[in-house]
Amino acid sequence: MAVLFVALIVLFASCQAKYLHEPLTKEAIDYINLYASWTADPDYAGYDVEHFKSLCGVPLDNNVPPRPQKLGILPVKTDYEAVQIPDTFDAREQWPECPSTKEVRDQGSCGSCWAFGAVEAMTDRICIHSGGKLKPHISAEDLLSCCESCGMGCNGGFPESAWNFWDNDGIVTGGQYNSHQGCEPYLIPACDHHVKGKLKPCSKSIAPTPKCTRKCEAGYNVTYTADKKHGKDGHAVSSDVEAIQTEIMTYGPVEGAFTVYADFPTYRTGVYKHTSGGQLGGHAIKILGWGTENNTAYWLVANSWNPDWGDKGFFKILRGHDECGIESGIVAGLPNVEEEPLKSRA
Repeated sequence: MAVLFVALIVLFASCQAKYLHEPLTKEAIDYINLYASWTADPDYAGYDVEHFKSLCGVPLDNNVPPRPQKLGILPVKTDYEAVQIPDTFDAREQWPECPSTKEVRDQGSCGSCWAFGAVEAMTDRICIHSGGKLKPHISAEDLLSCCESCGMGCNGGFPESAWNFWDNDGIVTGGQYNSHQGCEPYLIPACDHHVKGKLKPCSKSIAPTPKCTRKCEAGYNVTYTADKKHGKDGHAVSSDVEAIQTEIMTYGPVEGAFTVYADFPTYRTGVYKHTSGGQLGGHAIKILGWGTENNTAYWLVANSWNPDWGDKGFFKILRGHDECGIESGIVAGLPNVEEEPLKSRA
């Protein structure tokens, strides 16, 4: 009886510790590395929690579990053909002719994840659906600054609205910060997201949303209007795992959104599952595959905090249990590859 009582006390203390540790402290990270199936990086200890919150640019509804706001803008796709779903799938290996599948972008000190998850998947899908002939780099800058219906720019936005904007208005090309690639490269500097990397630390304050100029940068010899790339058939995907898998392996990577808890920013390797800390906000990403690690099913995901964060910019998250809502906010669309092929230095 005494042994049982002690065991219950230990279990109670463990459950309480999940929420009582201050986030991003050594104690919280030690707790994760003691109890979780994934690994947290000790170097994250001491970073500013409020900054993490500001990077979570997907507003959430207050229902339980939280879901991204403004769902229902796009129809839910249900007419998938039956396919044989493999145990493992990685878009980087499936479409090696499309280098963008391997890219990890950097949103800088801006809550623009909603735009990045969208343009990353759009970029991949144009290449995939053109058989590798078209390789534009769709501009996060243009979507962030010019989509008035998408939300609040650097203060957050709505993934479904981003895909709707691609269909209706189109988005120009544009590389990462200081790349001088495409019509509108990203104007907010890349930075170290809470890691000891190669760049300057991210500013604790959120950058102002760049102005919508509707003008290509100097030296780019295609007009803004002519450079537009359009999508079609924007849609949401049901939270059914096989539907999401079929969408990815048939058409390419998708944009997803999930609830970020205080332990997530400390991720280094393994299959993430919420282990410690409360909510910080909603975050959008690109999902490009799936697999199993140590008998745990996962989604393979590209983040937008540059390659120094996490597992070279990527992470894995538990699959099949709607972990943190990861399976409840999937959106995608098809590229209009019949448009005039891209010119110049896209």
